[in-house]
Amino acid sequence: MKLLLLYADLFAYSPGQKSLEEAPEVTRGAEYRNAVVAFTHVEEQDRENEGKAVTKLIKNVKWLAGKFGTKNVVLHSFSHLSESKADPGFAAHVLELAGERLEGVGYEVAITPFGYVLHLTMSLPGVSLARVFKSF
Repeated sequence: MKLLLLYADLFAYSPGQKSLEEAPEVTRGAEYRNAVVAFTHVEEQDRENEGKAVTKLIKNVKWLAGKFGTKNVVLHSFSHLSESKADPGFAAHVLELAGERLEGVGYEVAITPFGYVLHLTMSLPGVSLARVFKSF
């Protein structure tokens, strides 16, 4: 898994081009403030140890959220961080599992629409910890 973690004062999206034919229709966007945004690239090898991949994703999100004192999390599938890609169904499953576990310990979690290239708006503070890359 590759993970680009961002702390955003503002993160907003609206639907753009549909990239998976089977994706449900999305007509509205959303906006989040003071959130950790996890650009998550699930790789094929993550299938071999799904539990470990989900746990590491959660651990890293919670770590950055703690640094900024927030419980707001946005999980965003971003399959542009590696050449190895898990199939879309498995990638969506990993994000759903991580989201459920984070909600179970008090986080407010949103998952961006899967199967779309989204229009994104972000405002990130000018501190180095607002941008963290992890590979595991």
